[in-house]
Amino acid sequence: MKLLLTSAGISNTSIHKALVDLLGKPVTEASALFVPTAIYALAGGAGIARSVINGSLGDPFCELGWKSLGVLELTALPSIKQELWVPMMQETDALLVGGGDCQYLTYWMQHSGLADHLPSLLRKTVYVGLSAGSMVMTRFGTTYSGHTLPAESSKSLGLLDFALHPHLDHEWFPENSQANLEKLAATLPAPSYMIDDQTAIKVTDGAIEVISEGHWKLFTP
Repeated sequence: MKLLLTSAGISNTSIHKALVDLLGKPVTEASALFVPTAIYALAGGAGIARSVINGSLGDPFCELGWKSLGVLELTALPSIKQELWVPMMQETDALLVGGGDCQYLTYWMQHSGLADHLPSLLRKTVYVGLSAGSMVMTRFGTTYSGHTLPAESSKSLGLLDFALHPHLDHEWFPENSQANLEKLAATLPAPSYMIDDQTAIKVTDGAIEVISEGHWKLFTP
């Protein structure tokens, strides 16, 4: 299993090098699929998805010079035969999962069937998350008010035995101060990684490595 869990994308040289290490080849020789689904549960989600794809918002993610880039929309998959999208997903080098509403993303990962394929898929494909796209793989996820899912719907897949809190001390998210996140982390039954936008968590077959040119903290309850 190879994962690169970022707060805001491939924001610096160290995180880019970690991505190349996981891919085993340059980004320019690798194919990628982008999953924008999580962002649609936020106001202006369609425009944000476009901006992430064309690289006009945030740190580099989709616009990294991939050999090829496709879009995999999870809400469409239940109505499409699996033989049309599963082989495409299995043949790609990187699955890029964007941010937004973690609960909404979790629901569609499960409802689309993607979650069922992740254990086998991640033996070969590198999973690259951004914000909620990173959190969904861990023990903790957030939700907003832009969807109509049942309140008891899962907020994350829980495939990794820790929690992840992105955007540490970011000016756009004043609630993400280290003090506030430590209070939240103290209520969770698993270790919590608090990471800023210059930090990522690299997971290789269960081995965890923090890649950072910024600020982060591990909180163990």
